This record gives sequence, C-alpha cells and structure tokens, in this order.
Amino acid sequence: MWHGMGDNCCDNSTMGEISRIIQKEIPGVFIHSVKVGSSDSDDRKAGFFGNLNTQVDQVCKELSEMEELKDKAVNMLGFSQGGLFLRALVQRCPLISVKKLVTFGSPHSGVARIPECAKDSDRICRFMRQLALRNVYSWYVRDHVIQAQYFKDPDNIEQYLERNVFLPYVNNEIADRREMVYKDRLRELEKLVLIKFEQDEMIYPASSAWFGFVDSYGNETRLYDSLMYIEDWIGLRSLDESNRLDFVTLPGKHMNIGEEKLREIVARYFAADDDEDGFLKNVFSVSGPGQMRQHVFGKV
Repeated sequence: MWHGMGDNCCDNSTMGEISRIIQKEIPGVFIHSVKVGSSDSDDRKAGFFGNLNTQVDQVCKELSEMEELKDKAVNMLGFSQGGLFLRALVQRCPLISVKKLVTFGSPHSGVARIPECAKDSDRICRFMRQLALRNVYSWYVRDHVIQAQYFKDPDNIEQYLERNVFLPYVNNEIADRREMVYKDRLRELEKLVLIKFEQDEMIYPASSAWFGFVDSYGNETRLYDSLMYIEDWIGLRSLDESNRLDFVTLPGKHMNIGEEKLREIVARYFAADDDEDGFLKNVFSVSGPGQMRQHVFGKV
C-alpha cells in the first residue's frame, strides 16, 4: 500500500488496520503495501525526502517483478499524496495493467500551501517544512523535498512550470512537453474515483482532490473550467464523457474515513472484481461533460 505523508507502509495501527478492514470486505484479497527503501523508517522518510520521478520508476519496477501480479489487471487505492503518486504510476508504468484507481484526499492539482505537520513533535516533517518554506523552487529543495514537487504557487505559475520537476509533467501542463501516453494510459482505466473531504485542512485547496485549484486571488477554480479538462490533456474528459470518472465527498477532516465508509467504498468499487479462477484482482496502495457525478458517503 502506498501511504500518505508521515505514515509508512507497514504500521499496524494505520496501513495494517486498513488491510484488515479490506480483508473483511473481500476475504482472500491480495494486498500489497508499497515500501520505498529497505525499512519502515526509510519508507516514512521517503514520504518527505527524495525524488518522486525516481520513486515512481522504482515502484513500477518492483510491482512488475511480483509473481502475484503477473498477467493480472489490478485495482489501486491511494491515500493523500499516495493517491497522486499512484496516478503518476498509472500514467508512467507500462509494466502494470490497472483497472480502477480510487484516491482519498489526493493533491492532483498540487497544493498552494506546504502541508502542515500532523504532530508538532514530528521532526522530519518540521525539517521538510523549514526547507520548503525557505525557497520551494530552489535547485536543492525542488529535487529533494517531496512536498515541493507537488507545490503549485498560484501567484507564480510560470516559475512553477519552469522549476517544478514532477507535477506539471504528470499533469501535461507544459505545452511542448506533453506526453500523449500519459493521457492514453489514464483513459484506459475502467474507473477513476476522486474522493474529497469536506473539512480538509491538510490539503489546500481541498478541491485539488477533484483536480480543482485556486487562482491568484484565492478563488477556487473547477476542473470543468480548466484547459486540462477542455483540451483533455491527461484523459479526464474522455473518462468523464464515458461515465468512468466519479467524484465522491466524505464528511470530516483529511483522512477521517472510518471503517464503515471504507468498507462501503471498497464494496462499491472493488468487491465484484474477482475472476473465474477466484483470484481477487485488487492491489490496494495506501498509501456527460460539465455534469459532475457526485456521491456523498455518510450523508445519504
């Protein structure tokens, strides 16, 4: 499972608990938790420091070598920044066949503010913020601080396009560097599900989970009004027009999911995906145009 910021692949109280909940809903499912580095500690640090392009390539290679995934189309479930990384994996990794991707509170359009630390005592997170806030687009920070690689300054889009080493590329925002294969691979998905938290204060703007953002005046901008959607830079319009793009709202703050809602989402999108041989093809990584198909879990 590819976790969010501050977590690691194998914490029994977080990713371990998510695995147990999924197993309750889909007994016998194969669950893989993405780990970057040789230890749980290394993996947690890799959520703050490293190069996302290198990490995505590394995970692509590791997944392609797993016997459990040979000749299988898989489903993916990503949490917070892990959902953004998984989306990049779908776009960039030709070695893995992906059916559905579900992301929880993921900054697909980036963040206009460097995320806060969940705990003031988290020294690694505090160091990340010190570096990023000092000069997020400096040569060192942009190549080594994970959160800087999906930071997007609405007051200086030109500098973002010029210096950010990750997000403008996976979003095909640079006109002369667009990769059609990113669009082709994403629109091969059977379903892309974008989940936003109503009171998300970790990801700003929260609408980034739905590919929204803010302009230089702080006004929220919608996916449907963006050139990314209108010109279909990465395949979102293609998915939407074929009813394969879902927008989901969860009440509460960032990553405040709960067992009931998680099981409901797993059941809705994944529980029926077993083949005639009984192999449940789910790999969870925890990690009409203009008409939004929105689901509100926990309210209706």
